Amino acid sequence: MKKLDVLAAVLLVVGGLNWGLWGAFEFDLVAAIGGGNTGGLAKLVYVIVGLAALYQAVSLKAIQRRWGLAVAK
Repeated sequence: MKKLDVLAAVLLVVGGLNWGLWGAFEFDLVAAIGGGNTGGLAKLVYVIVGLAALYQAVSLKAIQRRWGLAVAK
């Protein structure tokens, strides 16, 4: 599961960088690489990044336990 945690984190970084590029320069890197924002590859990347965010949000407590980062109450 740690590999999935790392993959999800990397995908979230990709998504964050893409949003940063859009905010600063109105440049969508995923769309540029994936054939426009409605291109098949770009849509696939958007969906995968979205699923990574959903995975991270839903399993945050479990991820913290796996990595030994659980906050004591």
